[in-house]
Order: sequence, then C-alpha cells, then structure tokens
Amino acid sequence: MEPDMTEERKKQKTPRGAAVEILNRIDQQGAHAEPLLDVFLSGTEIRNPQDRGLLTELVYGTLRMRGRLDWIIARHYRGDFSTLEIPVRNILRTGIYQLFFTDRIPAFAAVNEAVAVAKKGCPAAAGLVNAILRNVLRKKEQIAWPEMAKDPGKAIAVLHSHPRWLVDRWLDRYGIDETIAACQVNNTIPPLAVRVNGLKTSREKAVAALAAEGITAQTARFSQDGIILTTPAAGLRETAAFRDGLIRVQDEASQLVARLCAPQPGERVLDLCAGAGGKTLHLAALMKNRGEIIAIDLHLDKLRLLAAEAGRLGVTIVETHPGNATGTPAAFRGAFDRVLLDAPCSGLGTLRRNPEIRWRIAPADLEKYSQIQRRLLRSAALSVKPGGRLAYTTCAVTPEENENVVADFLAGHPAFTRISPEGIPPELIDADGFFRTFPHRHGTDGFFGALFIRNI
Repeated sequence: MEPDMTEERKKQKTPRGAAVEILNRIDQQGAHAEPLLDVFLSGTEIRNPQDRGLLTELVYGTLRMRGRLDWIIARHYRGDFSTLEIPVRNILRTGIYQLFFTDRIPAFAAVNEAVAVAKKGCPAAAGLVNAILRNVLRKKEQIAWPEMAKDPGKAIAVLHSHPRWLVDRWLDRYGIDETIAACQVNNTIPPLAVRVNGLKTSREKAVAALAAEGITAQTARFSQDGIILTTPAAGLRETAAFRDGLIRVQDEASQLVARLCAPQPGERVLDLCAGAGGKTLHLAALMKNRGEIIAIDLHLDKLRLLAAEAGRLGVTIVETHPGNATGTPAAFRGAFDRVLLDAPCSGLGTLRRNPEIRWRIAPADLEKYSQIQRRLLRSAALSVKPGGRLAYTTCAVTPEENENVVADFLAGHPAFTRISPEGIPPELIDADGFFRTFPHRHGTDGFFGALFIRNI
C-alpha cells in the first residue's frame, strides 16, 4: 500500500520549527549550535536543500543578531521582555530575523509560519506572536535605535549585536572604529578552511582533487598547510578527497598552532586538552608519522573521535589517554621534547563560528578560565625536558586568558624563557612576541599563542 504522504509530511519538521527547537536547547540546556544542526541535517526530517539552507541561516543568523532582535521585541511588547518564555522569545527572534535580514522570504510567510510554530509549541502565546510580528512589520521603518553620539557602547552593542560588557572592553582597548569592525566581522559567515594532510598529499594535489569534484579552493594566506574553499561545499564530507583522508576541516589560525610547536620527526610530544584531535593530528603530520604523541583529554568521547580521525588520516603515532591534565604522572615528568597546552578558554575569538558564546560568557567567567589555565600551564611545564619547548595557546582575545597567564607563569618558573616563534608568519607576531590573530584583521578565528623553552 502507498504511504500516506499527508501523514509523512506531518512527521517532517519545518525549518522554522526546527530552528526554534535548536535555539531553545541552546538557551535552556547550554548546548552548542553546530552539533545540534549536524543532527538535524544528517537525518531525514528536513530533506529539501532549500529548507536545510534556511534552517542553518535561521539558527546562526538569529544567534548572531540576537541583541538587535531583542531590542526590536522589547519595543513592541508591552510587558517585561525578561518575563517572556524562552520558546516565545525564539519564535519572535526567528520571525523578526526573517523580516529584517532575508530578502527572499515574503513578510506574510514569515509571520504566518511563526504563528504556526507558536500554535504547535506554545499555543497560548500564538496571539501574542501574531500581534507583535504584525506590529513590527507595520512600524519597521520607525524603530528608534540608540544614537552613537550619545552612547557609543550602547549603540554598537545593539546595532551590531554584541553584549555591552564586551563592547565596552573593546572600546577601551581598540577604539570605536576597530570595535565596530570586529563586531561587523563577527556577524559574518566565516570562510570554510581545511588543512591538507601532508601525510597523504600536497596542497596543489588537494586543490586539484577537490576541483575534480566541483569544489574550488585557493591556498590560505597564512597557513602553508591550508586551503580556503571558494564555492559552497555542503557535500564536502562525501567527497573522495575527504573520505580518503586528504583534508580535514580546520580554521586557518588553528592550523598555525602545530606550526607554533614545530615538532620534529622522532620526537616525543605531549598534547594536553587534545579534544577531538585537530591539532594533535596536525602535529603527527609535521612529524611525518615518526616519533610519539600522547594525547590527553578529560572527555573519552572526544578521544574516540580523535582515534577515528587518526584512522581516516593515516596517523599511527598517537596514543590517547583519558584524564585530567592538571595531574602529571611520574612517568611524564621531564619526558617530552614538546608539550602543547591548547587550554580551555572563553572562545571569544570564535564568535563568527560559535555566535551563542557571546550571550553565554560573562565577565566573571574570564577570571574562572584564567585560574584553570594557570593551573594547567603549571602542570604542563612539569612534563617538559631540559631544552624542550612548551606552547600555550587559546582561541580567546582577552588579556586575562592570554598575556596575564603567561606573565604569571614566567614569574613562578625561572627555568623557562619565552621565545619568539619561528614557524609563524611575521605579521602574526605582535610587538611583544606573541602569536595573535583576529577575525577582523586576518580573516581567521582569534587565536593567541606563547612559546617557552626550558633552560635547565
């Protein structure tokens, strides 16, 4: 018997309904957008390519522009905005996002679909959603925005959708023009960078392999192992180049961390906080699969992903150990030529890629991260042999997590000297000798790195 297509359609989620569901989980459970989207896009609930594209845009676009969207809602809702339930807020946010930031969706469709999502998920609020969205639509050109001349911090925070505390910090550090530039870039879609696996191919051959499958790419500006895809590549993971382990998706600045460490074939390397192994596996490629890498992470599921990726990329010298990086086994003390600590951090250098972070991190969190980073760096130092190198990196752009941590470490560890990295392009080394990148200056994620040598 033929399946009931009406019932089949009912079972399938709409992109707007799925977007609200994802945004609710981000707000209520502290989840991250990318893995949630991957679950939806890898399934069969949303099959149409246009719907899949709309889902991605609604999730990331709403997260990026949330500050501006909330300003609009607060001016059209007669009650206290903070009392609105999270699902209602996210229905309104996605609806208003479509009204202001998409040009291919008719306004009536955006309003009607938002009301339909409300009727299904929170029916008591459907009338409110309808009233607010129609009111916004009528008064779209009459919205009063904060004035730059009166309060630059407030104006930038609202118009460019960043938390006020972060805008104020950047204004003090960089001034108005660069703060606006940083915020604007954080609201753009980041380029898709991949690292070429030097164990299997060269950049030129990888570019040619992708071109043969209809994906154009160009060499990266800073990473000698990187290429930037210049055409949409939704099916990248289905290409032969990916399946055969020729490439791995990795931001260009992230690729430079292994170059900062500069491991040599035959050395013994320790990667603390290895995660899913993007940098670990790059270290192995630079070592030409000769030597030994010990990869430690607290999360066993991430180490399983690392092991699977090692298989795909042909890496054979990595040994994984689940555990807390603040503890140093006796066998590790003074035993490694290179130690990498890519420390847990606020992630404020990755706001293009992870826009939810900006609404989650508070000023007090920076000090919490700083204390963790200081403990980890002290522990990492114990494993470096005399003459060995220690690399400290973050994807943060705050002094509390970067140069302040380095200064504290050096004050308590006279056996270590900070040295200028040799494997990093000179334009990415600042006046103090730190490796540093910014999205608005370099087109990469924001990264920081310091390199030390143990003298005795």
